[in-house]
Amino acid sequence: MYYSVIKKNDIADGVGVRVSLFVSGCPHKCDGCFNSDTWDFEYGQPFTDDTIEEIISYLAPAHIRGLTLLGGEPMFKSNQAALLPLLRRFKETYPDKDVWCYTGYDFDQYIMPVMMKEWEETAAFLSYIDVLVDGLFIKELKDWSLKFRGSANQKIIDVKKSLEVGSAVWHEDFVFDKREP
Repeated sequence: MYYSVIKKNDIADGVGVRVSLFVSGCPHKCDGCFNSDTWDFEYGQPFTDDTIEEIISYLAPAHIRGLTLLGGEPMFKSNQAALLPLLRRFKETYPDKDVWCYTGYDFDQYIMPVMMKEWEETAAFLSYIDVLVDGLFIKELKDWSLKFRGSANQKIIDVKKSLEVGSAVWHEDFVFDKREP
């Protein structure tokens, strides 16, 4: 896997100050994407064990609330596999910090019925994710007033609760911002 950038102090992609990893490779190619450079699976730098250690060190300060994965598409099958060692190391090192993940895949339409059944990585991957922002970016549904998402079709999901019930459950901190297209 490749990645485009690591932001050490990101406040735009989840609650609090975060370390954000922008992975490379995205099959969705959404019209109006803010990060179209990352569509290419070989864009940027190789993701290595040294990269993992670098990210872990950036997460050490007490003011850092957690890790955010976005891109590109972190939930593309090969990217999930490459990110699992980072997620394991993160949760071992920082059990009280959280993980946000942005994906173009819809939780109810693709992640649960397809990925969870066909990709062995997905159950392990999701076990480390606290908040998932799902859904393609749809330019016609873009809304600058939405928190932590770009278009009204996207959901901010509590992953643990969603896995318990088998369908997307809005994160309780963001239900006020639930606007369906």
